[in-house]
Amino acid sequence: MAPDAPVVHALIYAAMLAYLLAGVAFISGRRRWGGAFHASGFVVALVAFVVLWGRSEHLPLQGLFGVFLCLGALMYPLSAFCRRFLGVEGRAGDALIGFALFFPAAFVFKPGPGDLMPALQSPLMGVHVGAYLLAYAVLFKAGIQACKALATRGDDGRGRAASRELDAFKLVRLGFPLLTLGLVLGAVWGSVAWGDYWQWDPKELWSLAMWLVYAGYFQVRSMSGARRPRLSAAIAVVGAVVVVATILWVNLARIFAGLHSYAA
Repeated sequence: MAPDAPVVHALIYAAMLAYLLAGVAFISGRRRWGGAFHASGFVVALVAFVVLWGRSEHLPLQGLFGVFLCLGALMYPLSAFCRRFLGVEGRAGDALIGFALFFPAAFVFKPGPGDLMPALQSPLMGVHVGAYLLAYAVLFKAGIQACKALATRGDDGRGRAASRELDAFKLVRLGFPLLTLGLVLGAVWGSVAWGDYWQWDPKELWSLAMWLVYAGYFQVRSMSGARRPRLSAAIAVVGAVVVVATILWVNLARIFAGLHSYAA
């Protein structure tokens, strides 16, 4: 059954508005209003995802419409988790990142067809894609914290840059195992679906490149410690750029057509 696109789109527009209002409220110091708008936006986005799932009759993560809807929704629980368990703030940024992530689903991509190709009809789809999406959301947030570290100036800039880079490190440390899990599960799924763990597909190569960037981040940080926080932050920003390229450019550019082209 094809997804009910008008209903889903209306819900996404409402979630976008709520996230935008949340970001504005947090920036203006109205934390209670910001929290209320952020939570309500998440609930609306969750309803949109459930409606899309019900109408599709399968987990709607085979295309970029569902991927960006899910990513936007994830920014609220991720923000709450990081604030509570990691001590990493940034609620205004989280709400605005969520707003930006909803934009492609609202105005660029459309829900895919109801039927899945045979290769996607696997229970591994949910855990493989889910692990990657969680990693992407965490690493987006890490990239923002790293940008803040790079932008820090002034007499006490070194200390503030180190503090913000530490926040980025906490997030990369959370996202990297999820990234690794997604890569490993993808290899297992590839063996089941295509008969081989590795096909040298463009999406696989970019996913490996993304993993290597963050592995390099840990290596550089372990060697430089807190002495060069901006260097570590710069690598975290590069990693976030590679994440975006892996999601968008590799899926949409025709020169990268491969086994994962269905995601376009």
